[in-house]
Amino acid sequence: MSLCRKYILRVLFVTSEVFPLIKTGGLADVSGSLPSALQNLSVDVRILVPGYPSVLKQLDDLHHLATLKNLPVIENAELMMGTILDTDIKVMVIKAAGLYEREGGPYVDATGQEWLDNPVRFGILSKAAAVISGPNSPIPEWRPDIVHCNDWQTGLTPAYMKLVEHTSAKSIISLHNMAFQGCYAPGWLTTLALPHGNFAVEGFEYHGQLSFLKAGIFYADAITTVSPSYAKEIQTAEFGFGLEGLLSKRSNELKGILNGIETDEWNPETDFHLAKNYSASKLAGKKEVKNALQQRLGLQIDANAPLLGVVSRLTHQKGLDMLVPIVQKLVDSGCQLALLGSGESSLENAFRHLANDNPNKVSVTIGYNEQLSHQIMAGADMFIMPSRFEPCGLNQLYGLAYGTPPIVNATGGLADSVVDTNIITFKNKTANGFVMSEASPASLLSCIKQALNVFNNDTKAWQQIQKNGMQQNLSWDKSALEYLAEYKKLLGIE
Repeated sequence: MSLCRKYILRVLFVTSEVFPLIKTGGLADVSGSLPSALQNLSVDVRILVPGYPSVLKQLDDLHHLATLKNLPVIENAELMMGTILDTDIKVMVIKAAGLYEREGGPYVDATGQEWLDNPVRFGILSKAAAVISGPNSPIPEWRPDIVHCNDWQTGLTPAYMKLVEHTSAKSIISLHNMAFQGCYAPGWLTTLALPHGNFAVEGFEYHGQLSFLKAGIFYADAITTVSPSYAKEIQTAEFGFGLEGLLSKRSNELKGILNGIETDEWNPETDFHLAKNYSASKLAGKKEVKNALQQRLGLQIDANAPLLGVVSRLTHQKGLDMLVPIVQKLVDSGCQLALLGSGESSLENAFRHLANDNPNKVSVTIGYNEQLSHQIMAGADMFIMPSRFEPCGLNQLYGLAYGTPPIVNATGGLADSVVDTNIITFKNKTANGFVMSEASPASLLSCIKQALNVFNNDTKAWQQIQKNGMQQNLSWDKSALEYLAEYKKLLGIE
């Protein structure tokens, strides 16, 4: 980075996880990629994240920056700063050993139980962000113009900014998944030093509880979601999880911006996890990757057998229960299945049984393996993602980038990124996958059969669908420009 770079504005990006420091899901990927893309647009970005052990261990040049004072419960905490290794992305860390330096994950302990003091852990993250942006900041030489919050873990930030710290900075909250809202007993109001007068419908009260997410939606100056379709869906009872009324009321301040992908990590031309690299102009290498994947997973080596790939959490949301009853029919018709994921025990067991019943045809790996996820994404012929709701989704974007046409349900970011193959879309070269007509096993089977018909009978058409997806710009560049436009709009600048 040039030392004389001229920044156009300052953004404090507040998040509970960031790749590659700490990750449980897609939020970490966004938090690791969007700040970098914004910095390339001359935005002065600093990420604020709790000081988990893995964060403290992995940051480069980590040093003391300031002391955060008058925090709930713990009073004081150390504010440190470092950079993500091999980048110039600055990360500010709240070092509070009693809160964050524990065995387990960001939200749950080693046994999978939610930390009982999560309201304090993420209340302090929110409070710290508000303090840093306010008139009493311990680092007055760097005061943000925009505080960009993410999901319920940072939802109290806009409330603290407006009601307690009285900051001049503008706040924006990005909603990555409305299913998680951070609702807690009202007794936490006193603990977190929140104004009791705002524990109301016109505030952060939600059915008698303190809602972190509602606080963010109610008090933020602007709201974004991770896809245009999801922005519309969350204003309905089906997807709004009880907050659809508030979101509809704030629809003028609500915008959907589709996520991008980290093209340095997810690029078939350079991916070191693959047996052979390939591109839209050199698709032959994909066949070698498929062969290597079949060997690794103990599947029958057969270049012509349609290989269906799944990399997913095994949950009701992800719709993989719709795949279970049709797998045998697909296998009997000549298909293979490679699945990587974990989640609900009933689904894990169902897929294990299918693997046991179909040796050399069905491979099921319970858990997560980064290398294998890349190899399935590249080696599969088509990617199955029948989510019942999907705010954005990243795996379908990986599928597009790797020439593995996604088979998806028409919801959220899936609807915004996957164009169903039909006569019109094939002719205008926008077709890049296959879209179910409804969320049901029968519809999923029909959609897969449609894909198989092209795959088995028209190689040239299949390759055109692959290339349509691979030649799209799926990077964060476009998304970052849209976020920058939102920042400027909030600040009233051109």
